[in-house]
Amino acid sequence: MLRWPLLLSALLCLSAQAQELSLRTVQQSGATVKYDPGGGPARPGLCLEILRAVERVDPGLRFVGLEQQVPLRRVERLLAEGLMDSFFCLLRTPEREKQWRYVPVPLYTIRHVVLQRADDPRPLTSLAELAAASQRKPVLVSRGSVLAHRLAAADVAVAEVGSEREAMQMLALGRADIVYGQDINLQRHLAEARLGDKLKLGRTVFHEEAQYLTVRADLPAAQEERLAQALRRLERDGTLRQLAEKYR
Repeated sequence: MLRWPLLLSALLCLSAQAQELSLRTVQQSGATVKYDPGGGPARPGLCLEILRAVERVDPGLRFVGLEQQVPLRRVERLLAEGLMDSFFCLLRTPEREKQWRYVPVPLYTIRHVVLQRADDPRPLTSLAELAAASQRKPVLVSRGSVLAHRLAAADVAVAEVGSEREAMQMLALGRADIVYGQDINLQRHLAEARLGDKLKLGRTVFHEEAQYLTVRADLPAAQEERLAQALRRLERDGTLRQLAEKYR
């Protein structure tokens, strides 16, 4: 038999889930692993699938505004100004944590890796080696990404471009020697562009970090906890892991 405190907690949880709650959000443009308008129902993007899974485990919860597709920097501005309630998925940095909050349940993990031309013999096993190589040609990284700040802190010369797909095309054309990005994104673009015979992923993982659900700084604590509870359920039942594996 359930003890009364546990039963009361379960009833309160069910009551909270029954309450209707709409949270404003958007899709990030140019990030097809996260949000892919052309992917169809089977592969709409990893972050959109996580969002829909949250709605399934908490039927009273709805995310609105997904018809909007905006670049990363506008996503950050909307969150910082409180014009958006939540966003799936963002990396965590001290500067970002000053502007909004992170729900403390990791959604999935990304690894920082490099992409090179297939005939490039350099192994590039450290940031120091990247810094030295970047003196000839800057390392390409997606504009607005926190990855650029990490490289700059290690004295790596960088050039920011519109997307990892654009960076990959520049690499294939010889306009750059190295692309630095997230493994899950680079693998996807490499397969779609069918450039596996011309480009290769490096074996070194320079850094690992998690993507999180973010909420505006003044979102009521009860609403944040409701989101956290839904994500914990998806973590426990393996849904988050299964979705991440689907997009790798």
